[in-house]
Amino acid sequence: MKTNTNTARFWSTASFGGNTDTSSLELLSLGDHLGVCKSPNGHLFALHCVVESVRGFMATRFVTTLVFVALLIGIAALAS
Repeated sequence: MKTNTNTARFWSTASFGGNTDTSSLELLSLGDHLGVCKSPNGHLFALHCVVESVRGFMATRFVTTLVFVALLIGIAALAS
């Protein structure tokens, strides 16, 4: 079982007159962040992306779809 430990690491962008090089703690924090960002690349993440794409496609065409369905129902009612 994977457990997440939430350790507080801070990224400082101000040098306050000190050394402007990246510290080892900042590099460790950046490495942890990149590791977390790369982790959701499984099958469920891919499925989630597909569902979001389809949902976005359908949401932009919702009114047109409703008009088309209403038109088909109207034609079917007149034909019978």
